Amino acid sequence: MRKDMPERGPLDDPAYAAFAWARFRRIMRWMALASAVAAAVAVAVLWHAVGPLPVHMAIATALGVGLSVLLAAALMGLMFLSSGSGHDEAVDRADLREDAESWRDR
Repeated sequence: MRKDMPERGPLDDPAYAAFAWARFRRIMRWMALASAVAAAVAVAVLWHAVGPLPVHMAIATALGVGLSVLLAAALMGLMFLSSGSGHDEAVDRADLREDAESWRDR
């Protein structure tokens, strides 16, 4: 392996990558349901507090809340995928190796 190439991470193994991405998709399906529930609750709370809402306000509220929850879930899921798969440790090892080489060159 070339000196400037990082080590292969666990997600480079096709079987493990398939397992990890399947787990991520399963979590995202549950979080899509949770975001739909959060959007429905937000519209219901507004309806109860304000009264009947214009249809455009209800749609905008549902989309804003639902997509915000879904985006947060996707970013957290990707963070857990990266950490749980060992990808972060592979990058850390490559960074430490580069730091050691730069100190030796001084």
